[in-house]
Amino acid sequence: MPLFLLRAGRRRLSRVGWLVSATAGGLAALLVSLVVLTSESAPGKPVPAAATGSAVPPTSVEPVTSSQPPTTTTGPVPSSVPSVPAKPPAAGPSLGGCPNLPAGNVWHADVSGLPVHARSARYVAAIGAGGAVKADFGAGLWEGGPIGIPITYAAGAAKVAVRFEYADESDPGPYPVPRDAAIEGGPNADGDRHVLVVDTAACRLYELFAAHPKGDGSWDAGSGAVYDLRSDKLRPAGWTSADAAGLPVAPGLVRYEEVAAGRIDHAIRVTVPKSQRAYLWPARHAASDSTDANLPPMGLRLRLKSTVDISGLPPQAKVIAQAMKTHGMLVADNGSPWFISGAPDDRWDNNALRAIGRLHGSDFEAVDTQGLIADPNSGRVR
Repeated sequence: MPLFLLRAGRRRLSRVGWLVSATAGGLAALLVSLVVLTSESAPGKPVPAAATGSAVPPTSVEPVTSSQPPTTTTGPVPSSVPSVPAKPPAAGPSLGGCPNLPAGNVWHADVSGLPVHARSARYVAAIGAGGAVKADFGAGLWEGGPIGIPITYAAGAAKVAVRFEYADESDPGPYPVPRDAAIEGGPNADGDRHVLVVDTAACRLYELFAAHPKGDGSWDAGSGAVYDLRSDKLRPAGWTSADAAGLPVAPGLVRYEEVAAGRIDHAIRVTVPKSQRAYLWPARHAASDSTDANLPPMGLRLRLKSTVDISGLPPQAKVIAQAMKTHGMLVADNGSPWFISGAPDDRWDNNALRAIGRLHGSDFEAVDTQGLIADPNSGRVR
């Protein structure tokens, strides 16, 4: 496939059935840079789409039509209020002893003092102002697989070949993925089948989408991305990753160990039902063919309003809600509205996680993060 051909984003499968089927109490179903084009795909299966891209002024979002649909480009969404750089806190619980990206990375930025985005109300309405937040992770099993996106920790594991369906935007192998690496949804899952591996010896993160193990120890995958957890470097502009927005998955997952420590120090990965064909820093890839400027772009930062009372939430849910106020959420993929991502762990209290459903779309606002950008090709904030 020519390098200019892009892989579109995917739509995650909903787990609405959790409302009635999860065993441990019934877990609720569960943000400037270059812009590229993609076409929205069916659940779990990316499709290629021709694309072109061009630099646009930071405050422009005018679509440019093309003779080859859906090759329209759009720029970042306009903002009427200058952003104020936010100082990130020190990094919290590690990823197996490795940093969850540098402390000055945008994922760790405190966005509680940033201005509300000019299109905030429209974005929230498009996602669903009345929709409830759902923790797409928990304890126990769902349809034979772990509930959430698991992380495999492997110190210096042997590297194996990985064959990519979309090799033009995948970091080449080999990858240190063990035969028994945990797969999202379990070995028989038919969803996104993310495989996330942290090489704790090198502090590198390897992520696969649509991953399937082969009998010889190698893997087949839709796409793959490698990250140095000590670096702020972003993927090439226009490239996808194991996630539709071209972002890493693991840094945005809610993990039990950080909630147990009493603080989540990073933004949380969230999905939206439909996005526009545009992306905002630090995202690198769009995941839609829609030019509707009222739809959220990939990379949009959403924040739980400071006025929302979270005092009555159970402890685990309260820590997550506070993180939504301090660090917010990053739109990373198309999927069910307001589904936040986390890693499975048998220590989760599914009933407590279900209480996150007391929060609704109307409790959130989109924020303007332009003032955080030091370099559009780096995730480090000013």
